[in-house]
Amino acid sequence: MTARTYHARREDPILVDAVEPGGDVRDGAARALLGTAINLSTAGLETYFYTGWHPELVDLMVIAGAVEYCDLSVRRPRWGWARSFDLRVAVHDLSRWENEAVALALEEALTFLTGDAWAVSFSQREREIAQVGQGTLGFDVRDRIIMPYSDGIDSRAVASLVDFEEDGGLVRVRLGTKGADSRSRDPRERRFMSVPYQVKLEARQRVESTARSRGFKFAVITGVAACLANVKRIVVTESGQGALGPILATLGQAYPDYRVHPAFTRRVEALLMALTGKQIRYEYPRIWSTKGETVKAASALPSPPNWSSTRSCWQNSRQVSFAHQRRQCGICAACMLRRLSMHAAGVDEPASNYIWENLSAPDIASGTVHGFTLMTKALEEHAIAGVLHLDHLAALAGSEIHRRTVDRVARETAQALSIEPVDAERKMHDLLTRHREEWLRFQSNLGPNSFVSQLARVSPWPQ
Repeated sequence: MTARTYHARREDPILVDAVEPGGDVRDGAARALLGTAINLSTAGLETYFYTGWHPELVDLMVIAGAVEYCDLSVRRPRWGWARSFDLRVAVHDLSRWENEAVALALEEALTFLTGDAWAVSFSQREREIAQVGQGTLGFDVRDRIIMPYSDGIDSRAVASLVDFEEDGGLVRVRLGTKGADSRSRDPRERRFMSVPYQVKLEARQRVESTARSRGFKFAVITGVAACLANVKRIVVTESGQGALGPILATLGQAYPDYRVHPAFTRRVEALLMALTGKQIRYEYPRIWSTKGETVKAASALPSPPNWSSTRSCWQNSRQVSFAHQRRQCGICAACMLRRLSMHAAGVDEPASNYIWENLSAPDIASGTVHGFTLMTKALEEHAIAGVLHLDHLAALAGSEIHRRTVDRVARETAQALSIEPVDAERKMHDLLTRHREEWLRFQSNLGPNSFVSQLARVSPWPQ
């Protein structure tokens, strides 16, 4: 199933031209200026192109930026989901991008990921981006695995597990600047330190929050890193609830969220093969594990990771700061899954890590740290949505009503992972059962009067 059949297209596509200053723009097209709206970072590019200049990979980053510009600047329709984009991007290597296999692979990946219709065309750049890079640095490397790396617990846990199992050879591609050690003298530790481009939109232009294109952004930068490091393996860090949950438990009219699902990354692999000739594979070592099981496995290592500096929260720092200290909200879907997983793994966290210190409180408002004054209706809605998402996943376990949906997602996952459908169905049902058990134990720990237990329909107590 792809967006081409899942949602109807708009009759009139939205035209966007990602062009250089002074470049021609089609009639009726929005102008996304290269160097302004889509800005490449010289420092960021230097941490990528340390062995030489590859203009086709720079073009791929620019295309990812243009896709992000489209995604954020056009509101989804009130009824339905899909938008239709006609995007034109100025590139260095026009003949390479006009190759039919490359163009089709790009459009297929974007359409499948976002649920929108995409037609992408290209024009020749008038001015090349100033080349960066030091040429071959000459250091001895044993790179074998690329991993997207953030300051979340999945990244920290899976990096520790892979490092232990593989005995080195792991290259971390940072999804932000936090945590990157720019002071390191080892050039191997200064590679792939941050996303090398930025999309700049004014606040009034950012009208769409679903941001499905983030999946393409992060798949592109890890794929580019793999090409440059000459590595064939990319490890995706998400556990089962993160990779499969957004597809199993969709909201309303929303198109399933495939951002970290193998059905999407297989399409990115096809794009990288068509563009570069390199065969790169995204691996999912924890897709059949709960996040709690992943944390528990990492905690059992001889040198377990430190969890204290990891963050999961979706909220911005202004919304979740207290007494001049940034916390995590503790009640959004990401925070709720984190707290469930830490409980399942037996990891104790200080309540002061969160604005919502007390999940056992009888109502949402009274669970905050004393003196918190930034409570909003939006935060309350995040809390409700966070509980209901985890509860919805738990309700799928053993449900005959939802069995067809679960088995359909299992078969789609089996095809992407090249395993037998019956094996994937068994693994999917086992995963959901273990999630349900963790969810019930978590509720029991909070007590029957907690707002979490009151919101949940899958309950350890008789109703």
